[in-house]
Amino acid sequence: MSLLDIHVLGSPILRQVTQPVEAVTDEHRQLIDDMVETMYAAKGIGLAAPQVGRSERIAVIDVDDGKGPFAIINPEILLSEGRQKNEEGCLSIPDVYADVERAWTVTVRALDRDGNPFEITGEDLLSRCLLHEIDHLHGKLFLDHLSLLKRRSAMSKWAKVKEQFPDLVRKLSPGEVATHHHRDEEL
Repeated sequence: MSLLDIHVLGSPILRQVTQPVEAVTDEHRQLIDDMVETMYAAKGIGLAAPQVGRSERIAVIDVDDGKGPFAIINPEILLSEGRQKNEEGCLSIPDVYADVERAWTVTVRALDRDGNPFEITGEDLLSRCLLHEIDHLHGKLFLDHLSLLKRRSAMSKWAKVKEQFPDLVRKLSPGEVATHHHRDEEL
């Protein structure tokens, strides 16, 4: 496995709609493994292919609820119910957080890492994460769910951070990677 660079706000790929995966291959499974490793090293709970510069309709999730890590390939939202409003952040917009309203419960149909269809129903954090990552696959960011005033506030925070990413990519530091691997050894 290898760590991937994470594209940050301003990188055009984050606004592109991804392409469906026709058949899951070993290359896709390697991408999934690398995305999981990258997500953990960046201390995230979800990561979508556009965030690592890829155009496939693939995301990985692990909200530490015993169901993950798992991949969703070509996900479709079958049902969303209820409402919740909680803070969200994004590995592609470091250090920027805002309250976003999303469904409390969501049911998604997707393919797993072996190309087998499955359905998953998530509530609360898992629902939020599924919806956040599926948004990425459609070129949307959590900022798009904010009011104009809150979006301006978030962009003001981003303006103070974005100079750290002149190439519009976030390279994980050796310290972040070492912390991640050390955490794994403790489990």
